[in-house]
Amino acid sequence: MSATVDLRPALRTGTAERPTKRRDPFYDNAKMLLVTLVVVGHTWTLLPENRLDTWAYDFLYLWHVPAFVMVTGYLSRSFTWSRQSLTRLLTAVALPYLVFEAALAGFRIWFGGEDLELLFADPHWPMWYLAVLFLWRLATPVLRRLPGALPVAVVVCLLGGLTTGDVLDTARAMGLLPFFVLGLLARPEHVALLRRPAARLAALAALGTGCGIAFFIDGRMATEWLYWRSSYAELGATTLEGVALRAGLLLGCGVLAVSFFALVPRTGGWFSRLGAATLVVYLFHGFPVLAVEYAGFPSWASAHPTLAFTIATAAAVVLALLLAWPPLARRLNVLVDPVGARRRRR
Repeated sequence: MSATVDLRPALRTGTAERPTKRRDPFYDNAKMLLVTLVVVGHTWTLLPENRLDTWAYDFLYLWHVPAFVMVTGYLSRSFTWSRQSLTRLLTAVALPYLVFEAALAGFRIWFGGEDLELLFADPHWPMWYLAVLFLWRLATPVLRRLPGALPVAVVVCLLGGLTTGDVLDTARAMGLLPFFVLGLLARPEHVALLRRPAARLAALAALGTGCGIAFFIDGRMATEWLYWRSSYAELGATTLEGVALRAGLLLGCGVLAVSFFALVPRTGGWFSRLGAATLVVYLFHGFPVLAVEYAGFPSWASAHPTLAFTIATAAAVVLALLLAWPPLARRLNVLVDPVGARRRRR
């Protein structure tokens, strides 16, 4: 996923640390909701491909990853090429990538019997998010000062569909770049507009329409389009068809993602406090999801599709909440951010 990422002022998201300044519960609510949906989406991959499951999956993937990328961009605005920021980029993004890429690959090879290649260079599920986050962070100072950054990002996205870039998942970094830039360029007054009652009504209408669109495209358009990583040729489209479809997805997915933010609660509480541990949730949820897959859950789900959908969804939500639970998240965070955890103990 990715697992969404507040690292202010220099990459601190996803840790379970106690904040040193007042946090806005809106962003923590958004991050926790989105990382929970990441876990839900990954759990749904274990379900059979019937109409209900694929419809729900396509609807979710129309907007939750773009929304996750938007909030990451918004919370990346203070990143600079200062020594402190670059050091935190290495210790809070690059180092966890190396550790968890190796750990998840080992888990998949030893317990799942999978054959993996190009470790570290080609991110394996679900480590792509840290790889592209690293690239986006490095580009942030340029993107913030670049005239017409959003149109440029759109062009990069559309041209990115001409080829496949597996090294550090550059194809997905290019495909999702407009959503990152949109968040990066947003200002607090833009976010404030989403609090208006009219914005919430429009958001409900947009998401309802998106639900209908997901039903329509199910079976007509490959879900692979929603991963933003494959070339147009791989998806069976001409260059013109690919550009047109990806441009339409950019617009539609962007509207749905913004609509999500209009519905995010603004108040604090126990749920918003869990938002400090989004990276913990993102990096650790893959192990239990893979374990359930290796234990044979997909076969059982094929025989009990409706019950399996309910159980998988509920279990995914519980898993996300458990991993973000502060007593557990603080302990797991030692592995997610070992340098930061050591510094805070001093």
